[in-house]
Amino acid sequence: MKAVRPVLDRIPVRAVLVDVLLVAFASVDVWLQLEYDTPLEVALSAAACAALALRRRFPLTVFVLSLPAALFSSVVVAPLAALYTLAERSRDRRLLIVCATASAVASALPWPLSEYATDDRIWTFIDFVYLLATAAAPVFLGQLVQARRDAAARLAEVEEAREHERRLHAQGVLARERAQLAREMHDVVSHQVSLIAVRAGALQVGAKDAETSEAARTIRELSVTTLDELRHMVTLLRASGGRATELTPQPTLAELRQLVDTSGIEVTLEGELPSGIGAPAQRAVYRTVQEALTNVRKHAPGATATVRLWQEGDELGVTVTNTPPTRPTLELPGSQQGLVGLGERAENLAGAFEAGPTATGGYRAHLRLPATAD
Repeated sequence: MKAVRPVLDRIPVRAVLVDVLLVAFASVDVWLQLEYDTPLEVALSAAACAALALRRRFPLTVFVLSLPAALFSSVVVAPLAALYTLAERSRDRRLLIVCATASAVASALPWPLSEYATDDRIWTFIDFVYLLATAAAPVFLGQLVQARRDAAARLAEVEEAREHERRLHAQGVLARERAQLAREMHDVVSHQVSLIAVRAGALQVGAKDAETSEAARTIRELSVTTLDELRHMVTLLRASGGRATELTPQPTLAELRQLVDTSGIEVTLEGELPSGIGAPAQRAVYRTVQEALTNVRKHAPGATATVRLWQEGDELGVTVTNTPPTRPTLELPGSQQGLVGLGERAENLAGAFEAGPTATGGYRAHLRLPATAD
């Protein structure tokens, strides 16, 4: 029973029911002509009725089988149903015109032809015109159904394309958010973890007892491992991202002083920027300072830094310069993702970012933005 059920599910019940009712209706039409038709005519009409069961698979063949019934008998249902099915499934307009004309001719010609008189030509022509109009009705109806089906299929394709576009848009948004998450993770988490590693390294060097020195060494090693894992995670998240979208909340210039004071190194903050600059520009300045001070702690122990905010004409920005390191450099992992992110931020705001060593052995990070950046 379970093996039969899938087969039954594939059977178009509605179509079968319609075909059965149509064959029954055509059979009634033939039965009404029994009193007037010869056995041959009845047989031809019955064949046309039976052929209607195959009209969906062989529409042209079924229509051709209905023509003798239309010529020899007065049946109407079978020829019109066959013509409708052909029109509903065929896209050849010339074939439909020929078939409609043939159906009208077969129904209009008197049978037998030997009884055809010259005086009957006018009435035959009139019958042909009316029957041609009658044959045109199923043709137009079939073409209308075909057009409706095509329109429904096109609408389904359009909806599918829109759904695909929505999925692509959602994937793009997700990719941009992942890229932004990677950037924020690097800017914020790396800033704090590197500070922990530097402090732990200093505590390890200055500890007077072995227990404290071992604890500081463990903290430093864990911090270094965390930074390394963070680098791999940032690379993974940024791999599928495009240009980033800004997430809230985001830092502003009002928090720059707190960043400098908690950086763990000696920093001099110089200059100021107008308070009216856009939020994206403020975030770009803040992230540039944050990344630069993080790199100073990681790669230039004991160095001092100068953060100079400046505005010149139609441009503004920040320059962070540090002196050479005064203590041995701790080996902390770096992925360069922070500098890449700063360059992307500047590019998005029609600005530029440059970073590189100075002539005195220090390092310089320089961000330049248009004053109208928003």
